[in-house]
Amino acid sequence: MPASTSAAAPVVLTAKALLLDMDGTLVDSDAVVERCWRAWAVSHGLDPEEALKVVHGRQGHATMAALLPDRPMELNHAENAEMLARETADTEGVVPVGGAAEFMAALVGLPHALVTSADAALAAVRMAAAGLPMPEVRVTADCVRASKPHPEGFLQGAAALGVDPADCIVFEDSGAGIAAGRAAGMRVVGIGPRAAAHTPTAHVPDLTAVKVTTTPDGTLHLTLTPPPA
Repeated sequence: MPASTSAAAPVVLTAKALLLDMDGTLVDSDAVVERCWRAWAVSHGLDPEEALKVVHGRQGHATMAALLPDRPMELNHAENAEMLARETADTEGVVPVGGAAEFMAALVGLPHALVTSADAALAAVRMAAAGLPMPEVRVTADCVRASKPHPEGFLQGAAALGVDPADCIVFEDSGAGIAAGRAAGMRVVGIGPRAAAHTPTAHVPDLTAVKVTTTPDGTLHLTLTPPPA
């Protein structure tokens, strides 16, 4: 896997399909995530700052298992259902990541899928709150047995699009998500500050730095233009 690219010169990657995380990649939901998970951490006697280091990219029950490893998983699943309900009801501060609307518009008619650790209801609410179109192909928490950093979700996305994993590029913001994409045998474009520390194939601050074009044979060309170093 190539090292992370941080130079100011444009980077060009090619692919047959794109697999898109949602939170932190297309939708900035950090305000909601932090409100809900800080409250949960405090209620369990945990340091909220330490909890927030774990939560991004994972399904809620996987976060709970990491933070409370001796607790029965059935309790984690029960509390995750409550957490999902709270997060779905709270859209204050949910906005698109910079450039997300233009990026999604450029993907109309091109092979792409949403691969998110949110369940279907939460994904629908957050994409709508951010004013972004929901991809026709999507893999949500309801569709998989294993949470990121397991590659199951991304492999499902590639299969649903009929594209070899090696021909897919993942867009992710979190360490767990980047690890999942790499485990699936895919290249990863890291989005935003969280991604920089996790050696994605390339890294940009947001989606304003990404331009998507196609060739007659259907190959997707991504031109990534990071800001000056």
